Amino acid sequence: MGERLKIFVFVAILGFFGGMIADLAGTYVIPWLGSVLPAVLSAQYLLAGFAGACLTLVLVSVWAYISKPPEH
Repeated sequence: MGERLKIFVFVAILGFFGGMIADLAGTYVIPWLGSVLPAVLSAQYLLAGFAGACLTLVLVSVWAYISKPPEH
């Protein structure tokens, strides 16, 4: 298996577990925070952080496909 494919699979697995954690957080933690700290949910930096994470994943994926392996 190529090195780029290994990295891509590793990032995908991290994304899978991140999605599971995000689902748990959305189900339990965020509603609790909404009752305790209402200003947290309306903060724009949360949306900006989520958008930045998605953009970074796309850029890493593109880099993994475009970059050439080192020559030996």
